[in-house]
Amino acid sequence: MFDLFTATPAWAQDGGAAGGLGSLLSGPLPMLVLMFAVFYFLLIRPQQKKAKQHKEMLGNLRKGDNVLTSGGLYGKITGITDNVVVLEVAPQVRVKVSRGHIAGVGGGEAPAAPAPEKK
Repeated sequence: MFDLFTATPAWAQDGGAAGGLGSLLSGPLPMLVLMFAVFYFLLIRPQQKKAKQHKEMLGNLRKGDNVLTSGGLYGKITGITDNVVVLEVAPQVRVKVSRGHIAGVGGGEAPAAPAPEKK
C-alpha cells in the first residue's frame, strides 16, 4: 500500500540550499526573463523604432515631394490632408492615396518607360 506520509528517498533528498539563490537561478524564471529579453531586443524594439521613423516621415510630407507608395506607385504630391495624399503619377493624372500607404520620400522621379523598339 502507498503511504503519502512517509518520505521516500527521492522526496527526502535536499538539493543544497533549499529556497536559496541557487534554487531560484536553476528554475524556469531566469529562462523566461532571458527569452523575453531576446524577443525585446531582436523583434519588439526594432519594430517600434521603424514605426516611429515611418510616423515621423509621414508627418514631414510636403507638397511637391516625390514619394513611393506601398503599392509601388511613384508620384509627386500635389495635395495633402490629414488622411489623404493626392499624387500626380503622370501629367494631368492624379491619384488619391491614404497617407499611411506612403512608403518612402525622395528617390527621384519614377523610372522612365522604355522606348518602343523599331523593327
